[in-house]
Amino acid sequence: MPDRRAALQQTSVPTFAQMLEKVRYEGAYPTRERAEEAVRLVVAGLGRQLTGDERVELAACLPHEAARILAEQIPDTEPLTGWAFVKDLAARTGASLATTRWDTGSVLTTVAALAGPELLTRVLRRLPSGYALLFGRAELPQPVKEAA
Repeated sequence: MPDRRAALQQTSVPTFAQMLEKVRYEGAYPTRERAEEAVRLVVAGLGRQLTGDERVELAACLPHEAARILAEQIPDTEPLTGWAFVKDLAARTGASLATTRWDTGSVLTTVAALAGPELLTRVLRRLPSGYALLFGRAELPQPVKEAA
C-alpha cells in the first residue's frame, strides 16, 4: 500500500481551474460558471456513492476543491445504480434527465482521466451497475459463475 500512496503523491494534480476548463471543453458549456455547477453537483453525488480506499485514492487525484466536495459527502446506505444516480441528481436540481446525463458524463469523463485506468477500474467495481458509461467506458457484462 505505501507504494500506491507514494505514486499518488508524485503525480501532478491539476488545479481546480484547469479541471473546470477541461469539463467546460468536454461539455461544451458556454461559461466556466456553468461547468463549475456541473462539477460541484456530480462530484458531490459521486461522494455520496463511493466508499473505501477507492474514495480516498480518487480524492487524492482531484484538485483540492473537488477533493473536498467529494470527501464532505456522507455515503448513502443504499448505493444507486448509474441511471438512478442521474435521476437523483436531476431531482436535486430540477434539471431535465437529458441535461443531467450530459453534465454527469462531462464531469465523470474528466474524473476518469484524472484517476487513470487502474483506479477507475477499482472505482467501477465498487459502484453498482450503470456507471461505466457515465465515466466514458463500455460496460462489460460480468461473467456468469457456474454452480459447483
